[in-house]
Amino acid sequence: MICAVLGSALLLGSVAALAASTDRLKAFVEQTRSASADFSQTVVDRSGKEIQQASGRLQFSRPGKFRWTYDVPYEQLIVGDGTKLWIFDKDLNQVTVRKLDDALGASPAALLAGDNAIEKNFDLKNAAAKDGLEWLEATPKSSETTFEQIRMGFKGADLDTMELKDQFGQLTVIRFTDLKRNPALPPDLFTFTPPQGADVIGE
Repeated sequence: MICAVLGSALLLGSVAALAASTDRLKAFVEQTRSASADFSQTVVDRSGKEIQQASGRLQFSRPGKFRWTYDVPYEQLIVGDGTKLWIFDKDLNQVTVRKLDDALGASPAALLAGDNAIEKNFDLKNAAAKDGLEWLEATPKSSETTFEQIRMGFKGADLDTMELKDQFGQLTVIRFTDLKRNPALPPDLFTFTPPQGADVIGE
């Protein structure tokens, strides 16, 4: 049985670590105006069975501009241009477009590419350190979102992993590598023109 003195020391250490996780998110948002990173994405169902793997590249310029490029297993492009959200499925030659404010809201993209008012859309809660990362939980305040909970794991000052739990019990794990903060990104990265002949659905 752990003695009271050691138990108190461990408790104080845990509290200090937990306090750091939400502070790191806020510092990341405040100090990161743009970023680029490679990512790998794994989706598992509620039973823990892996149902999808994907990879690609993320770039964003805050507030409201981002570009998610999926290369594997199929090519898909998601662009937020500050006003509209564009989703292009190359295989289907189909474009879906929505107003960005409606789509961003309490989505995972809002935590990375939204404005500084994170706590307007999310309840933030510190979580225990795990796998060498400091974790926090972000719960959307709005019920009109696909995700019930978002966990973010930080390694030092940098975002390493996001875990997204949806309303169907599926868990999406996104791991970032080669993260570069505040690179100079060309504006045309965040513009999108539907390809000629593509079906355009939405606004």
